[in-house]
Amino acid sequence: METTGYIHSFQSMGAVDGPGLRYVIFLQGCPLRCAYCHNPDTWEYRGGSPYDPREVLMKILRYRPYLKNGGVTVTGGEPLSQPEFTAELFRLLKEEGFHTALDTSGIGNLESAREVLSHTDLVLADVKFLTGVDYQTYCSGNFEHVIQFLNLTRRMEIPMWIRRVVVPGLNDTPKDIEDLISFLTDYDNVEKVELLPFRKLCLEKYERLDIPFPLVDTPEMAADSLSELQSLLPSRYL
Repeated sequence: METTGYIHSFQSMGAVDGPGLRYVIFLQGCPLRCAYCHNPDTWEYRGGSPYDPREVLMKILRYRPYLKNGGVTVTGGEPLSQPEFTAELFRLLKEEGFHTALDTSGIGNLESAREVLSHTDLVLADVKFLTGVDYQTYCSGNFEHVIQFLNLTRRMEIPMWIRRVVVPGLNDTPKDIEDLISFLTDYDNVEKVELLPFRKLCLEKYERLDIPFPLVDTPEMAADSLSELQSLLPSRYL
């Protein structure tokens, strides 16, 4: 019996979710509640449309000519919240020769994550903060669990890109970036670091869902300030 996945949406020509042009699948469900989350409509697990992995594969195959220098990215929500579906979809994609990327916060059962990673070519890991207190305060998450996931990717030698949304007043100082760089020196599988600016394009979603946006009064991240922080990144991460 096929594993059913609950999917929020598809993007057929994504250009910012891994190398090359990519087919991007947004899964439903996330255990985190990040203060700056842009997709509150993906929080609930059964909020999306049900698909089996082969149905999704058939959709992707139509775009194969456009994806030859890219691949497929599964994001969310949190794809490790639906590990059986994600693992089976990636297994089918690898059989068809597609490059697979997992966009994750590293939250989920580690044994299930191991199975997903066995079919994963690249991990896009969102390392939001570097202390347990900040993870709990701003994400309702467990940083030690994130570290265990990152360690698993290292042991399995899965290439990894690190992503961080930079939020004014939360993690936007030079020291925040220097600490991140220092933290990553233990991970020789990290190939790239991407700093992403905090934006508030999600406000309409929160209003529609009647959910308060915790950072409604926080300014968006200025482009010049972000550039200054990006200049701190070592060339090996660019």
